[in-house]
Amino acid sequence: MTITERTELIRRFADDFTALQEAVLARMNGTCDPEITAALAHASLAGPITLALAHADVLARGAVRRAELSAQPAERLRRLRAHARRVRQARSQAEAHYKEQRARRLTGRSRPVDTLELRVARTAFPAAFAEVLRQELRDRGMPDGTPQAPESDLARWAWDRRAAHDELPAAVRELRDCHDDAFVQALLRDAREEENPYLPHDAVVERWHRHARTALAWGRYAIGRAEREVLACPLPGRRARLDALDDAYQDTAVLAARAREALIRVTDLHDRMRACVTTEPFAELIAQCRAAALARFADAEPELWHSVRELTEGHRADCPERGDGCPRCHRTLATVLADGRPADTGEDGEQPTTAPADGDRYAVLADLPDTAVVAVADAAVGDESALCGYGWAAEDGTTGHGDSLASSSGEAEVIGICAAALSLLEHHEAAPVVLLCDSVQAVDAVDTALRSADPTAAHRTLLFPESRQLLDRLVLHRHRVQVRWLKGHIGHDLNESADAFARLALRRSSGRISSSAARKEEARILRSLGAGADPLPTAA
Repeated sequence: MTITERTELIRRFADDFTALQEAVLARMNGTCDPEITAALAHASLAGPITLALAHADVLARGAVRRAELSAQPAERLRRLRAHARRVRQARSQAEAHYKEQRARRLTGRSRPVDTLELRVARTAFPAAFAEVLRQELRDRGMPDGTPQAPESDLARWAWDRRAAHDELPAAVRELRDCHDDAFVQALLRDAREEENPYLPHDAVVERWHRHARTALAWGRYAIGRAEREVLACPLPGRRARLDALDDAYQDTAVLAARAREALIRVTDLHDRMRACVTTEPFAELIAQCRAAALARFADAEPELWHSVRELTEGHRADCPERGDGCPRCHRTLATVLADGRPADTGEDGEQPTTAPADGDRYAVLADLPDTAVVAVADAAVGDESALCGYGWAAEDGTTGHGDSLASSSGEAEVIGICAAALSLLEHHEAAPVVLLCDSVQAVDAVDTALRSADPTAAHRTLLFPESRQLLDRLVLHRHRVQVRWLKGHIGHDLNESADAFARLALRRSSGRISSSAARKEEARILRSLGAGADPLPTAA
């Protein structure tokens, strides 16, 4: 193959997604022509290959799921599972290769090294340096930076100034300015109906990347609902519902590929933004800001500045890298300075208290009245769809479990908390109900909603209607309900039982365990818990 022919082949793969995916899968299976294998190794295809495999990964798992739900022969199911494993492995390898390629591209784009004093000061004393940097930036009419990466906000500022003269197309402005829900709907139309050519624009690509996960969650939601429809139908009549499940997997495969594309495009944008602030005139402006901030630091903190100067001057005398500006030495020096400082104190001047040890985990309940009903809730989520299982177990021996749809583990845990609390409220008149959960995110979300009497306060965690409806109902009983965090998987009997119920509920809802086997497993969990009472009905 000539150089021209290989170039044409690379261009075709870059433009033809189907051809690229077929070639990548053939290479994975060892049936690819040497010329195509060589073309696929080109650096420009590293990113597109990850897109093709993200798409193929979802389709391969969808094929396995259809085979499971349609009672395909064991040999065919074995082959489909083996193919899905190969695709997943190939996808991981492709993503690792893409990261390596990007690292090579960035190797020659190093920015000028700041002075050793500046790097030590901002690493050892981040709060003090951040404050003087903010003052300097404000005086110059520039955005605030951060102590970890002050160039990040400046990169956005510099990029916006450079792109300010560009006139945005009307369709791009609409995407940039619309409500988040409308933007997610645009992403779903992009996957299910027609590709939107304006999403990769610099003005909206970051928003695309930010909301791609939400759009993908709605794809998994469609899969979960389709699975439920299939499982509710007798095996002989499942064909139409299995076709609907296929459609959901097809849409989700596109959403997965587009989410990966959004990541690649936003990464490219950030690389170009960083290049913008490491070249003139912005590089010189940022260097001036940092140098001026260091001067402010010396004036505001003379003792700290003296320690920085003394340490860096002594270090330079013996450092073999002093000719290069000691590019990697500042972290070690900053650690020396930080270790020599007294521990931070609170606003009242007292030393901060430490968190209770694991052995004190039950002390969280010491302030509760004797009439309180205490239970632990947990949840389990699947990899392929939005189906989730939840379970709970109470100190009085009552238990419950069920299934729902959740976009994340945090949302699933909220469903478990709400379902458990509503069941206990119904069966324990007037008694306060306390739910413990090992998810900080879920506890914070529910606690915020209960304290504010506003379920929308948790909507950042809750995406789907099932969880929002449960929380709406729970907030009506906010005066009788508390939620608290409990460290998970440390041998707490109720926590272990809630976890076992949640996993059982997920397996049952996805059809991976028969009804008779589920009943036996439920009985085993109850025996291990020592619960004598019958489980309460679930709230969902």
